[in-house]
Amino acid sequence: MADIARLTDLIAHEAETLGFELVRVRLMGTGENRTLQVMAEDPATGQMIMEQCAQLSRAISAKIDTIEESGEELVEGAYMLEVGSPGIDRPLVRPKDYANWAGHDAKISLVEKVDDRRRLVGPIIGIEGDVVTIDDKDSGAVTVRLENIHAAQLVLTDRLIAATQPLDSSGADEIEEANENEEEKA
Repeated sequence: MADIARLTDLIAHEAETLGFELVRVRLMGTGENRTLQVMAEDPATGQMIMEQCAQLSRAISAKIDTIEESGEELVEGAYMLEVGSPGIDRPLVRPKDYANWAGHDAKISLVEKVDDRRRLVGPIIGIEGDVVTIDDKDSGAVTVRLENIHAAQLVLTDRLIAATQPLDSSGADEIEEANENEEEKA
């Protein structure tokens, strides 16, 4: 078992040290097929380029290794570390996500029903304190407490694409794949 709160705290610290903001930490999968997924962003762009992902991945790995070498196991067993940008149809996790993306369409799934609905879809009206308001396509304006939101993410629309900065693919052309013959020579 993993202490996600502890992992989130140490990963947030590593991200902040590098000038990034942590969006989400999730441990997914079972057995040998587990992935520790970290989403972060550069506050200046709202995204992470590949070199930034690699930089944060190295920092997180080094921190976890240091702690686990002292005898504390943060994540039991084998897992893969995946560090990436939240993407254009990003998850909405933090209160500021709802404020920043007000006016854009979102899908929200709820822990408990509100107005006899467990899923809401429509433009985010905004957030006040810990209450999000969405203009649901079927029910109209619906208010939901953050603690009742199981998952939420933006819906890919032309308006969202227009509002999002173009993705930076810096470093993508520098990735090289070694073929099997080259690996055998090494």
